[in-house]
Amino acid sequence: MNDEICSIDTNILVYAYDVSEGKKHEICKHLIDKSWRLQEKYSISTQNLSEFYVVITKKIENPVPMETAKGIIGDIIAFQNWIVVDYGARTLLAAIDINRTYKVHYWDALIAATMRENNIFCI
Repeated sequence: MNDEICSIDTNILVYAYDVSEGKKHEICKHLIDKSWRLQEKYSISTQNLSEFYVVITKKIENPVPMETAKGIIGDIIAFQNWIVVDYGARTLLAAIDINRTYKVHYWDALIAATMRENNIFCI
């Protein structure tokens, strides 16, 4: 098991559950399965989980039922090998600084600021 905890991006989680994505699905499912098999501990932000819910229930070729998506998110929140991180009011200011300094999309900057505040430097 790797000592450095990596954050899982929304797209990785979506592809892991979107069976219509073929090779991407297989690769991402294998990656996510490492957590369920206690081989890797991952971090994910509440923002990523929210994005996952919207994409997996509305924006993919074969949407997942809302209750199923809720169950997946609930399992991630409850499982020991997932570290769910959230942001606070001050994180917004850090995200604005990242957005302005590095010219990245604000929502990506918010994830970066959240990760940084939780000492997670791998995605």
